[in-house]
Amino acid sequence: MKITAGAAVAMAVALPALPAAADTPDERPDVPVGTWLAARTQPAVQLTSFTYTGTVAVPTSTINQTAFNRLVEQATATVASGKISSDERSIAKWLFQQIAADVDTYLASTTPERTVEAEVGGLCTGWWVTPDGYMVTGAHCVQVGESELSQLFAQQALAKFNKQDAKEIISGLQGLEADEEIVKLAQQIYVTFNTNHMQLRNLKQSLSVVQSLPGGGVDKTAKPVPAELVSVGESYPGKDFALLKVNGQQNLPTVPLGDDSDVRTGDTLYISGFPGLVTNTPFFSLESKLEPALTEGPYNAKRTTQTGVPYIQTQAPSYHGNSGGPVFSKDGKVIGMLIAGTVSENGEASESESFVLPVGIIKEKLGEKNIKAAQTTTTTRYNEALNDFFRHYYSDSLPKFREVQALFPNHPYVAKYISDAQQAISAGKDESPKPILLWVLIGVGVLVAAVIVAVLAKVLRGRGRRRRHSEPSFVQPPPGAVSPPSWRQLPAGQAPPPAQEAYGQAAHGQAAHGQAAHGQAAYGQAAYGQAAYGQGADGYGPVVRNAGGYGAAPYGSAPDHASPQYGSAPEHANPQYGSAPDHGNPQYGSAPDHANPHYGRGPYGYPAPPHGQAQPPSGEQTRAVRYGQFTPPPNDRAS
Repeated sequence: MKITAGAAVAMAVALPALPAAADTPDERPDVPVGTWLAARTQPAVQLTSFTYTGTVAVPTSTINQTAFNRLVEQATATVASGKISSDERSIAKWLFQQIAADVDTYLASTTPERTVEAEVGGLCTGWWVTPDGYMVTGAHCVQVGESELSQLFAQQALAKFNKQDAKEIISGLQGLEADEEIVKLAQQIYVTFNTNHMQLRNLKQSLSVVQSLPGGGVDKTAKPVPAELVSVGESYPGKDFALLKVNGQQNLPTVPLGDDSDVRTGDTLYISGFPGLVTNTPFFSLESKLEPALTEGPYNAKRTTQTGVPYIQTQAPSYHGNSGGPVFSKDGKVIGMLIAGTVSENGEASESESFVLPVGIIKEKLGEKNIKAAQTTTTTRYNEALNDFFRHYYSDSLPKFREVQALFPNHPYVAKYISDAQQAISAGKDESPKPILLWVLIGVGVLVAAVIVAVLAKVLRGRGRRRRHSEPSFVQPPPGAVSPPSWRQLPAGQAPPPAQEAYGQAAHGQAAHGQAAHGQAAYGQAAYGQAAYGQGADGYGPVVRNAGGYGAAPYGSAPDHASPQYGSAPEHANPQYGSAPDHGNPQYGSAPDHANPHYGRGPYGYPAPPHGQAQPPSGEQTRAVRYGQFTPPPNDRAS
């Protein structure tokens, strides 16, 4: 437990601060709301188009001469009354104004019939609501009424006929040079007449969504992809909703639906779409035209039409072409769809009044067709990659962007983000944090190191204690016996040995360890079992034969039964631990002429045997020796 606790403390101290928990995929980075919203929603917002094709047929026109003659008489009377000038230009203008006001009175249909193939249509905005190709847009973006359709064809197909007919009627004014005003008046006559008498034949309708081709990038490679009309409501001020289906789609990017309660008066709303002032102008490139524009403004009020349809009024700017575009809250969820705006007399949109169909109606209409908004890994990974990209985690964003590209090769923006991330990494701008696994590995490494150090410290302390326990210590001899030599203290009346004596050397007739001299028993020879405590009859005490202790086998005996392991009488000296002077052991010491130069001559201590060999007997008494443990022998001294 101590090791574990110490290692934990060490790891806590050694580990650097771990990075903060990863942000959730929908948590906005430190970028403006509009920037974040635009990047997330643009892939799902698409340019839509509806197209009508057919044959336009109009009759040739002729002047109703009787009615025209009566009009000339009226002109003469008007000049006479002074209501108009008498010059021919003023009279001609007055005549054309009267004819344009009532064309069917003064013009009649005749043959031949003239025909032309024509195509009309419009551009709007739609957005993917499911990954398999369901798209939401406005009802008026997929169909128009008969009167409006006739006006569109008249504007598109009749311009050439109108100019030709106006030129003929002006030529009837002999000797009069027509100015710009007279030309416009003449053309207006035939715009009205030809539109009223136009017929549409072989009418066909088609819907499409403009998508980029594989490889990414909304550019000149984009092409219209056919769409099927699944459901359509009533145009504004009704429930202006339509549902399209593009077949053969998968992994499309989508935008999530919110709730009506997500926003209220005062909140900022964000509109995404394709304003016609860009898509219809020749000054911008196709790539520019096919990138949605994002506008924002406050939620002004909730309105309700006379038929009970709710609408949101907002000051977020919108234009022709924005119709059908999604409207977002600051959290990136769809809270409605842009449907209409007020238009001035000259056709310009008013930025202060845009009207949004609430998302509750959109959900209602989707439910009628059992369609549920959903998203796939394409959207999830793309949003995560964008968050990394905006946090400058470029290395982290790259694999996610590449996964999106693999899931949806037609993605219009992912290729550009991949390129930008690679350039940022090359420029040294990457700030991606180290993976949490790296920090864990560092922590584990520190923990392992701390455990090893603690274990080693414990082992070393244990060895120190064992060394202390293994040092020789002498016990008190039995009563009546002479005290054993402690190398510091001798029995009373006995002179101390010379201080310069060393292991392995005999001096002045005193026996060295492992050697007998002057009848004195040496250690491991007659000691502890022969003479008391290794002493001969003329030494430190009386001889006691075969007494138990370090003198009996196997650790030594009397001289005639000496153990070959730990020493004996001189004639049977043990060559390992010492013997008589002439047979001294060169390892652990002998007589002076065979002294061991390795262990020195110090007066204290007992050198340990080589590693792996049995320990020589220490000063303690024992019968069964265990490493590091000793027990004193029983009192078996002879009386």
